[in-house]
Amino acid sequence: MTCKVPGNYAVNAGDSTQLDQQLKVLFSSFIYTHPAAYFSFNWYYFSLFKQSNKLEFSEQKSLVLMEIMRGETWAQLGSLVASFMFLYAMFEKYFPSHLRRHLRPYTRKLTNLIYPYIQITFHEFTGERYMKRSEAYNNIQTYLSKNSSLEAKRLKAEVVKDSQTPLVLSMDDNEEITDEFQGVKLRWISNKIVPRQQSFSYFPAADEKRYYKLTFHKNYRELITGSYLNHVLDQGKAIAVENRQLKLYTNNSSNNWYRYNSAKWSHVVFEHPATFETLAMEGKKKEEILNDLVKFSKGKEYYAKIGKAWKRGYLLYGPPGTGKSTMIAAMANFLNYDVYDLELTAVKDNAELRKLLIETSGKSIIVIEDIDCSLDLTGQRTKKKEKDKDEEAKDPVRKKAEEEENKGSKVTLSGLLNFIDGLWSACGGERIIVFTTNFLEKLDPALIRRGRMDKHIELSYCCFEAFKVLAKNYLDLESHHLFDRIGELLKETSMTPADVAENLLPKSVNEDVDTCLENLIKALEVAKDEAREKAEEEARLKEEKEKEKSTQQDVKGNETSVEDVKENGVKENEKKNGVKDD
Repeated sequence: MTCKVPGNYAVNAGDSTQLDQQLKVLFSSFIYTHPAAYFSFNWYYFSLFKQSNKLEFSEQKSLVLMEIMRGETWAQLGSLVASFMFLYAMFEKYFPSHLRRHLRPYTRKLTNLIYPYIQITFHEFTGERYMKRSEAYNNIQTYLSKNSSLEAKRLKAEVVKDSQTPLVLSMDDNEEITDEFQGVKLRWISNKIVPRQQSFSYFPAADEKRYYKLTFHKNYRELITGSYLNHVLDQGKAIAVENRQLKLYTNNSSNNWYRYNSAKWSHVVFEHPATFETLAMEGKKKEEILNDLVKFSKGKEYYAKIGKAWKRGYLLYGPPGTGKSTMIAAMANFLNYDVYDLELTAVKDNAELRKLLIETSGKSIIVIEDIDCSLDLTGQRTKKKEKDKDEEAKDPVRKKAEEEENKGSKVTLSGLLNFIDGLWSACGGERIIVFTTNFLEKLDPALIRRGRMDKHIELSYCCFEAFKVLAKNYLDLESHHLFDRIGELLKETSMTPADVAENLLPKSVNEDVDTCLENLIKALEVAKDEAREKAEEEARLKEEKEKEKSTQQDVKGNETSVEDVKENGVKENEKKNGVKDD
């Protein structure tokens, strides 16, 4: 089918594929993303083809684009667009603002009738005073960076510290790429807003505010807003988790929280190599912990179903050197979670504790090590001694020392319980809270009950099964003729995995497998002898105390008898003297 167009060209509708596709896409992109250009193009289109009703809509649009590409009508279209822009500029500049306010709803309705595309803007910063970086913007940037490196011609390279791919390519400003979802094509544009007036302040802010703009046809509103955006955010989050490096956080002093460019947490890259394969522990207990962690990480829907916050508490207890910190590192590497090492002594009060909790992210492990030593968490504070006011005035040194002591942490047991299991603990999700202690009996039962510390894991002295894991790690050894002797000694004495590992570690290039195992046997024998001597010494001291106690009781009994005899003699003498007087 052919059609006559101005310029005496006979254009075949089927020849549109012979045009330069790059110019066609560029021009159509400009039209679909600018309402004024789209309005001008449609006006020109209807005036040009008002008599050719036999052509389909898409064919007519292709013909118009073809005619424009030939250069014959650039002047007409440019003049039309310029006229609209001039009228719009005059309207904005000279038309009274209070009247524009009344006309704006009608102009929007007119634009919506003519311009069938919807635009959604995602700003880089949101919230009050644009101080918080948008999580949606970060996820969209991560999602688009995967496609922009293949399609976009102008790219922006950024160095990301906490990612496995330190150099990340993303769209440059004013760059555009297309995406397709269930057969629907969409357009993403990266842009920025530059303030008209430059300002200077003591706390400089980011003047340029970047944003992404999504453009799509209004017929696909439900598909895009319902499915596509969730797809983009989920994919961006998954890519970020896959590429990120684990981080180890520690809480900063609250005195520095509100300074420029400061934060409540500071972090370094978490590079601990511990895994459950290298963890010295019984295989059955190790498998039980792994199954529990997997069940938790996949339990988002289950926790929502039962009405509980998506968190879980672990209490690790046992003697020093039994691998509590190594267990935490293995858990973080297995789940790919960040670690927040919370130092309670640096937290002033319960309010600051809540603020720190809010600043933690999901997929994280919050750790409080040696909680029995961190604070007095019995719920009772040390009572101040009553002093005379005159003595306080006379002793300023003691008064100043007490003031410094009172400036310490005022976190209470109640505040920590709310931190673990209160309303604030439901902020966010997919968190694991871990307490470690060397003395389980020192902790308040309310702190470690089920529901707060859901799983109690005892890490005790090294057993033979844990020794075989250490021998495999340190000596690459699975069996040896000295293993039987070591197994017998481990049953007779108590040695922590840390001490066993230290003896298995070669100290020089001349030490071989036999030397390391013999060193361990000697250390176990010495520990066995020391334990026997200690037990004998304790038994001897106990026997001496019992003898001393019985001796004291005998002496006390003899003294009581002598006193009774004296009292009886005095009474008899008094009776005799009384008879003589009579």
